[in-house]
Amino acid sequence: MAEYYLIAQLPSLDAVSDAMPLPISEERFLELCSRFLNKKLWAELSSLSLTPPLEAKKSGVDLVETWNNAERRLRLALAMLRAEKLGKPFNAVNESFSDTVLSVVNSAMDIENPLEAENYLNSYRLGFLESLRPTDTFKSEFLFYYLLKLKLLSRMRCFNRELGKTAYKNIYNSILGGDRVEAK
Repeated sequence: MAEYYLIAQLPSLDAVSDAMPLPISEERFLELCSRFLNKKLWAELSSLSLTPPLEAKKSGVDLVETWNNAERRLRLALAMLRAEKLGKPFNAVNESFSDTVLSVVNSAMDIENPLEAENYLNSYRLGFLESLRPTDTFKSEFLFYYLLKLKLLSRMRCFNRELGKTAYKNIYNSILGGDRVEAK
């Protein structure tokens, strides 16, 4: 019953545009959850990440396992195709990639602007996440969907075109000059 009250008070993330601030922060969401959820559910939710572990492991939440498996395959496909493009070896241990994932990765790699490529990948991720949206919004699985979406939307807002352009130029110039400079 506590989950119902928690979910009922959450603001919608459906109509949030890039120009609008998010209606709730991750910190506020997690703080609300800490008040309403049992310790086990809270622990699972608070450890949720957009970046899945390299080795697949059970989470106990089907939505999270599906997200982690898909995100892991997307990242491995990106790494594999980048390595292939650079002529470097890459070992994606026993991974198979769907035609959809390979198509998305190839399309992203064809985009010359890194920010546009990242936005393209994030649009794909949002679409995939929407396909996982629970039909019953008053179950605990909805909280995992909500937090993943909130994390993804927050991450998308972190990109700054000018800072990214500057960092890209610094890295590119350091490669050409033989120096080793990291992005700031």
